[in-house]
Amino acid sequence: MKQLELHIETDGRGTYDLSGQVAEAIEQSGVATGLCHIFLRHTSASLMLCENADPAVMHDLESFMSRLTPDGDPMFTHTAEGPDDMAAHVRSVLTHNDLNVPVRNGKCDLGTWQGIYLWEHRHAPHRRSITLTISGE
Repeated sequence: MKQLELHIETDGRGTYDLSGQVAEAIEQSGVATGLCHIFLRHTSASLMLCENADPAVMHDLESFMSRLTPDGDPMFTHTAEGPDDMAAHVRSVLTHNDLNVPVRNGKCDLGTWQGIYLWEHRHAPHRRSITLTISGE
């Protein structure tokens, strides 16, 4: 079993492709068959497995989420860090903070159109920490 930490610098709200970093970690782990568990150690960002070909998908997801959980919604009382504070937490709860990806033949076994993304829900830049645990034989 191998475990390592990735650090991602975000520029604020948006998606950040982690596929290459995860694939490289898997290849360097020496694990041929197993699982890669990806865990994001934050409550105002999330992880997603999503389409990697058309950037319009990310735009549409952001549009949908902005309608579902608008910044500054008056029903939110937790606003200590600004109008996007509680909206970011709701987004995180509705999505995922961890993913499991199969490892096959020493490689990340994603589908042709799949990518692994960090979805930053805050407007301000953040440094996000991700723990990868790669297990198998």
